[in-house]
Amino acid sequence: MTASSNSSSHHQHYSRATLWLLATIAGVSVANIYFNQPLLGDFRGSFPGSAYLIGAVPAATQLGYALGMLVLAPLGDRFDRRLLILLQLAALGVALVVACVAPTLAVLIAASLAIGVVATIAQQAVPFAAELAPAAERGHAVGTVMSGLLLGILLARTVSGFVAEYFGWRAVFGASVIATIVLAVVVVARLPKSRPTSTLPYGKLLVSMWHLAVENPGLREASLTGGALFAAFSAFWSLLTLLLAGEPFHMGPQAAGLFGIVGAAGALAAPLAGKSADRRGPRAVITLSIGLVALSFVVFAFSARSIAGLVIGVIVLDIGVQAAQISNQSRIYALRPEARSRVNTVYMVAYFIGGALGSALASLAWHAMGWTGVCVVGLAATALAAFSHWRGREAADSLAGSGGGHR
Repeated sequence: MTASSNSSSHHQHYSRATLWLLATIAGVSVANIYFNQPLLGDFRGSFPGSAYLIGAVPAATQLGYALGMLVLAPLGDRFDRRLLILLQLAALGVALVVACVAPTLAVLIAASLAIGVVATIAQQAVPFAAELAPAAERGHAVGTVMSGLLLGILLARTVSGFVAEYFGWRAVFGASVIATIVLAVVVVARLPKSRPTSTLPYGKLLVSMWHLAVENPGLREASLTGGALFAAFSAFWSLLTLLLAGEPFHMGPQAAGLFGIVGAAGALAAPLAGKSADRRGPRAVITLSIGLVALSFVVFAFSARSIAGLVIGVIVLDIGVQAAQISNQSRIYALRPEARSRVNTVYMVAYFIGGALGSALASLAWHAMGWTGVCVVGLAATALAAFSHWRGREAADSLAGSGGGHR
C-alpha cells in the first residue's frame, strides 16, 4: 500500500468521536501518575517509620514514566497502537492492585515505578491523533487529545483527594483499577487499529532515536525547554499538599486536590494554544509561556499563607506550562511523519525526567528551606528553560528535519 493510500485510509477514521476517545485514553491513563501527589500526608501516616522517603513515591512514578517512554512508546511505530494500548492497560491494572495492597512504603514505591512505566499509554494516544488527522488539522487534533491528557493530570489530584478524604488512600488505587477495566472494554469496541510505519527490529528502533536527537538540535532544544518547565510544574504540585497541611491552612488531601480544578484552565486552553502556535509560530507562544511560569512562582513565593494567591498562581502556571507543551509538540510532530512515536519519545523522556528531578529537588528544598525553597527550585528550572529557548533561537527551523531516514 502506498503512503498516500495509507494516509487516506487513516483519515477515514478521523472524527470528533475518535479524537475524544483518544483524549479519554490519554487522560485516564496519565492520571495514574498523579494520584499519589495529594496523598503524601496520608502515606506519611501509614508509614511513619519511612516518612523521610515519602517524596520518593511521586519521583518514582515520574521516573517510571520516563523509562516507559524510552522502552515502550517507540513501539507505536512498529506495532498496532490499539494492541499496545490494550496490553499496557492490562499491566497497569496489575500494578494498581499491588499499590492498593502495599504493606510497606518500599512496595508502594516499587508499584509506583511500575505504574509510571505502563501509564505511558497516553503517549500512544497523542501521536495516534497526529497520524489520523489531515495535515491541516493536526495542531487541533493534538491539542484536543492533549486537553484530555492535561485534564487527567490536573483532575487526578481532585479525584484522588476526594476519594482519600472519605475512603482512604488505598481506595484511590482500587477505583483506578475499575476505571482501567472500563477503558479497556471501550478501546476494544471503539478504537480503530493503526498501521506500523517502521520495520526496524526493537534494538535498531531504540538506536534510531539517538540518531533523531543527534541530527536535530531543535529537537534537543525543545526537549530541554519542555523538561525544565515540567520540572517547575512538578516542583509546585508535588509539594502543595504539604504546604496546605501545615500552618495556617491545616487542609487535608481533598483541599489539595481541589486545586486541580483551578489548574484545569490550562488544560481547557490546550486546543487554543495549538491553533495559536499554528498561526503565530510556536516560538512566540513558548516565550510567552516561560514568562507566565516565572510570574507564577513569584506569586507563589508571596502566597505561603494566602489561598487567593495560590489560586492565581496555579492558573498562571498551568496555562504557561500547557501552552508551551502544545507548541513544542506541534513542532516535533512535523519532524518525521514516519517516526512520530520515536520523536515523541525523545521529547517526553526528557520531559518526565525533568518532572522527576523537579519533584525530588523540591522535596529536598522543602526540608531545607520550606516553601521558599520550593519556589527557588521552580524559578531555577524556569530560568533553565529560558536559557535553552534563547540558545535555540538559531535552530528554530531545524525541526523541519533534513537528516537521513531511519525507518
